Amino acid sequence: MDTPPGVPEMPLRGTDNGATAARENDLRRGARALSSSRAILVVVEIRIEVSGDIPPAKGEAKSMLSGGHSQVARVQRLLMKASDAMAVRELLVGDISLEVSLTAPSGTRLPDATNMLGGIGDVLQARTTGANVEHLGRLARVACFYDDAQIREIHYRRTERDNIGYVIVIRSLDT
Repeated sequence: MDTPPGVPEMPLRGTDNGATAARENDLRRGARALSSSRAILVVVEIRIEVSGDIPPAKGEAKSMLSGGHSQVARVQRLLMKASDAMAVRELLVGDISLEVSLTAPSGTRLPDATNMLGGIGDVLQARTTGANVEHLGRLARVACFYDDAQIREIHYRRTERDNIGYVIVIRSLDT
């Protein structure tokens, strides 16, 4: 009988007419059931935090991922932070939610929320169109999910604070 990961191997020993072996087998079955139930509760979450800037925002016909776009510095900053968050992860598959919390000082003029949300989706999805992204170097391969069409829920919040920045939390909805 295989022992689930994280459960120490318990040799079947004892001479009390099989009672010890039966108890040890019951413990293994219980640990396996507990291990299986924990897998159901796992929430896949990617958290990206960017300080000192706002998200890249859509707002012109030219792709934000193109060289020379006015948002290129914001795109690169977000991709660097996403690269850190994705260092040991696979791209999310299935339905996902996107939560964006933006902080900025009172009176700061910001792009529309929908333009920033669209920019985040474009930057964090895998690049499969064959667009020229050579200027991004290794960042051209960074992505958190395959397609922004996977986004089924969006939560956006702007809070007034002294410092500007934002946090993106992407969660798998397929649990």
